[in-house]
Amino acid sequence: MHAVTDARVLSMADLGIRAAAIASAGPAVALHARNRSAGGAALAAVAARLGALARPPEALLFVSGRPDVAAAVGANGVQLSATDLAPADARRIAGGLIGRSVHSPDEARAAADEGADFVIAGNVYETGTHPGRAPLGPALIEGAARAGIPVIAVGGVTPGRAAELRDAGAWGVAAVSALWDAEDPAAAALAMLEPWLAA
Repeated sequence: MHAVTDARVLSMADLGIRAAAIASAGPAVALHARNRSAGGAALAAVAARLGALARPPEALLFVSGRPDVAAAVGANGVQLSATDLAPADARRIAGGLIGRSVHSPDEARAAADEGADFVIAGNVYETGTHPGRAPLGPALIEGAARAGIPVIAVGGVTPGRAAELRDAGAWGVAAVSALWDAEDPAAAALAMLEPWLAA
C-alpha cells in the first residue's frame, strides 16, 4: 500500500504524526514522497523525513519522479510518470524498485517491457486529486494485471473499495486523502490492507 503525498499533504502541520501512524502498519506500507512543484533539495528534505519515520516499523520509502533524490536519501524505490526517465535509466541512478504510472493495459504492458517492477494504475474511481478525469473502473486493473507485474490501484481508493480491487487482480493500492485525511491514519492503513492480510 502506497501512502502518496502531494503539496497539500506535505504542508500538514501534523504530517510527521500522520506519517508515523501510517508507517506503523509495517512492511506492507510505502510512504511515497511526491511533490512535482518542489525542487530537488525540498523533495529530498521531505523524503528524508518520511524515511526516518518509515524505518522503525520497516515501512518502505518511494520518491516520485526523481531517481537522483531517491538515491540521495536511500529510498527503496522510485515512481515514474510517462514523462520521466525510462525504468532502465532510472534503475542505473537509483537502484531499488522501479514503478511506472499507467492509465491503460497497453501502458502497463509497455512498462513491463521497459523493465518496471510494478505499475500504479488509475484512476480507477473518481478522485479529487484529478478532478474531471473519467474513472476507468476495476476493468483497468484486470487488464493491467495481464502484463505480468504487480499492479497497484490508485484513484478514489478507500478501504471499502480495497476488496473489489484485490479481486480485480490488484497487488495493492495507493491513496492520498483516504489515508492522510483519515481521523485515525493507522486504522485507515490497516483497513486498506485488510483484504490482503486476510487472504
